Amino acid sequence: MPSPFPGMDPYLEGYLWPDVHHRLATQISDQLTPQLRPRYVARIEIQVVVDESAEGEVGIMDPDVEIVRSQRRQSLPNAPAFQGRVLVAEAPTATPVSVMVLLPEVRLSTVEIYDTVQNQLITSIEILSPVNKREPGLTKYREKWRQLRNANIHILEIDLLRRGQRPLLHPYIPDSLYRMTLLRAGSSKVGVWAINLADPLPTLPIPLRQPDADVTLDLGLALQTIYDRAAYDLSIDYTEAPPPPVLAPEDLALYQP
Repeated sequence: MPSPFPGMDPYLEGYLWPDVHHRLATQISDQLTPQLRPRYVARIEIQVVVDESAEGEVGIMDPDVEIVRSQRRQSLPNAPAFQGRVLVAEAPTATPVSVMVLLPEVRLSTVEIYDTVQNQLITSIEILSPVNKREPGLTKYREKWRQLRNANIHILEIDLLRRGQRPLLHPYIPDSLYRMTLLRAGSSKVGVWAINLADPLPTLPIPLRQPDADVTLDLGLALQTIYDRAAYDLSIDYTEAPPPPVLAPEDLALYQP
């Protein structure tokens, strides 16, 4: 069963998102590889980061936090002791509880395109996750973006999440629920695709090294493919409200379960 939405499905932005993120990176790589070979290859780079503000995702995503408590042995109280004529029951020794707290970790997948001659990074396809759109991860991602730009690497950014702060702020960029941006190496201009709920996802150019022509990424097809292969329809209850933030009435009206 396909998604009832023509483009991004907002129901994928909740607890399913880590799976969507991983599968989307893989599908993007698979879709691009036949167009890239033999001069280029697509590789998936996995970065594990600590999500220091995961508590903001409670109710949206399952936090990857585990607390392990030691098992306390059940023992009988100490035997009573007589002191003169007074019976004194000794209090059992308090046993401290050992707690291990694992900091929440997030696995971020980036699709990187390398040339096959020099094994040099040419294009980075960044699929944003919630950790990239709130502090301190937002500042760290912006620094990565600047480093890629200074290294003359093409940067395609795919933001399919409504919540959080956009890494790129500019007064002329129209408001939208979703956004894709492309910065070509050596350019000071950023191409922007502002996408809303009623819009199909675009086919995006993927720049390579000059003079090679761009290849293309059909983002809508990639999302439809993973939706079908992962059987997301079996995990989504479309009679419930989508994950936060709350959609505007005009957006809710586009889909009536």
